[in-house]
Amino acid sequence: MSILVKDYGVTKDGQQVKQYILENAAGMKAVLLNYGAVIAELHVPDRDGNLRDVVWGYEDLSGYEVNGPNLGAVIGRNANRTGGAQVNISGKIYPLEKNEGNNNLHSSEPAYGKRVWKAVIVNDNQVEFSLFSPDGDQGFPGNAEIKVSYTLSDDNELTLSYTGKADQDTVFNLTNHSYFNLDGQESESVLDQIVWINADAFTPTSAELIPTGEIRSVEGTPLDFRTPTAIGARIREDDETLKAGRGYDFNYVMKNDGAYALCAYMVSPASGIRMEVRTDTPGMQFYTSNFLEEKGGKNGREYGIWSAACFEAHYFPDATHHENFKSTVVKAGELYHVKAGYKFSVTDEKKEA
Repeated sequence: MSILVKDYGVTKDGQQVKQYILENAAGMKAVLLNYGAVIAELHVPDRDGNLRDVVWGYEDLSGYEVNGPNLGAVIGRNANRTGGAQVNISGKIYPLEKNEGNNNLHSSEPAYGKRVWKAVIVNDNQVEFSLFSPDGDQGFPGNAEIKVSYTLSDDNELTLSYTGKADQDTVFNLTNHSYFNLDGQESESVLDQIVWINADAFTPTSAELIPTGEIRSVEGTPLDFRTPTAIGARIREDDETLKAGRGYDFNYVMKNDGAYALCAYMVSPASGIRMEVRTDTPGMQFYTSNFLEEKGGKNGREYGIWSAACFEAHYFPDATHHENFKSTVVKAGELYHVKAGYKFSVTDEKKEA
């Protein structure tokens, strides 16, 4: 195992950005940036032993400085949607930026994914990125210290560990927004790839994609992935829950009881690559890039709708407005800590997971 550090580019305001290249004994390689704590590349072996880069990203730093869809970036302080763009923290209302209609999505600018983080190499397979988020940043109270560590194991698992602590009661709900396509950079669609999600329920949303507060069974709906199913098998169904978001964009209720456990997997019948998703968070957003129309991708690519899938491990969206959702408020001085991981292997089965 080794970590190689290289210059990546200079931001528009003159800050040097570096890339941290983690490579294990199996040949898997993760390329991380101290800009946005971004997962820029993830090269994993396919069925034939060839490496494929399975995450969407940009050709250079200029793309990440815009990065509307948050390709590979860490999201914070609060991931996902907040209805009415305001949060209730210990009885006080804090307004947030209205950046999606009347609501807030993924906090606001300056996004965590568009900042230079401090980086420390912890050991030969782990890099830790840290960020200071001052009181009032993005509308949230409290001076906050945030850390995200990435660890690459020799059994091809990239683990993400998030921590946060602030001097006032505040919200912490961090995630990573990588877009995965297990066929690699030449692929135009993720619809033939097979997904399994260990969830009996999801949190339905309004037409604005804000949770209603209901926890609804997936039984009998196109959101039921308890049996491995191709992403494209039901994505075009005449179903109101799907049509509102132009595909899958739903928070699933995890069955992990707060323990780090397998919550989902995706398999490509073409490449043979299998990705297992693990987390200890109560929720996971499954999103099929329904609004993605992004130019300037790797090798000059344009990434389109349904070209990749996201597995965003986090607390439920809009938790501030629903007492039955686990709270995202962390008390002053207390430690927020969650974990997620992506583990890769190969399968010889070409038609089924």
